[in-house]
Amino acid sequence: MANVFGIDLGTNNIKIYSKNEDHILVQKNMIAIEGKKNLFAYGDSAYDMFEKTPPNIQISHPLNHGVIADIQNMQMLLKYFVNDASKANTKQSEFYVAVPADITDVEKRAFLELVADSGMKPHKVYGVQKAVADGLGLDIDVKNSQGVLVVNVGYATTEISILSLGGTVLSRLIKTGGFKFDEAIRNAVRQEFGLLIGAKTAEKVKIDLKNLEEQGVGAIVYGRDIVTGLPVEREIPTNMIDRCLREHFDSIIDNIKVILERTPPELSADIFRHGIYLTGGASQVSHFAELVSEHTGLKVNVASEPLSSVVLGIEKIIKDDNYKSVANAFEGVTK
Repeated sequence: MANVFGIDLGTNNIKIYSKNEDHILVQKNMIAIEGKKNLFAYGDSAYDMFEKTPPNIQISHPLNHGVIADIQNMQMLLKYFVNDASKANTKQSEFYVAVPADITDVEKRAFLELVADSGMKPHKVYGVQKAVADGLGLDIDVKNSQGVLVVNVGYATTEISILSLGGTVLSRLIKTGGFKFDEAIRNAVRQEFGLLIGAKTAEKVKIDLKNLEEQGVGAIVYGRDIVTGLPVEREIPTNMIDRCLREHFDSIIDNIKVILERTPPELSADIFRHGIYLTGGASQVSHFAELVSEHTGLKVNVASEPLSSVVLGIEKIIKDDNYKSVANAFEGVTK
């Protein structure tokens, strides 16, 4: 029996739902290439090697700012990930692929062609608006006429969308997300302490920030002293981390306000009643949800599984015929 897969291609993480296994695979969307074309590692294994490899091994994200930048490596990765997600033959399977709204038609088509031309010989490929899948994953009935504001803060981008009647009324994709948060931390540590730290160290500081604040301690980081060139340990105060993140938080909040200003009055009334739905892997950073609420005057509903809300929504589409109408068949599949 052919399988059905739901795919959410994130810049930092890929999420794949397999119907036969009824399981979601979550892996880092990274690939390590030795020389020019030999696959050395992929997924979480490639991430473990990141910032530690010799010059002959290159590690990269095949997606960049929410769009496919390296289609050849992304197709290779996708085949490996799909095989990891399913124990059975994947040929003649159906694929439901999440597609961001605020990108060009060519970029949208690339998401679907990625699967159609991957060599997996799919039976059918369907496109699902990412924001609509997000809404379903957050247990919102997106097919009714109420207006819903979903903010998905990802690794490289933030997608701000107004949903109604199973579609996206307004959408805005901005190039701010977890990567910019990490970059801000690295820059602040360099300026304040003359210390170079890696991207993974900055990411860990960002993730640990809430717990560190609750414990009343700073973040212990290891890096290279700019002056001496020697490895050192430093304790970074949490208030400094808060300060350097504020600029990017404010940028996202300003864009949420732009969308709210463009929202039709009847949908605005719905959003006022229900609030903002906040999801995405980078949405959980300490103080972000409170700042969104403070600056918009709206209640903020935080996702319980922010990293997986899109793929959970696709799972719902696959399992429940009532939601099949929100998926659109891709005509470019060759049998």
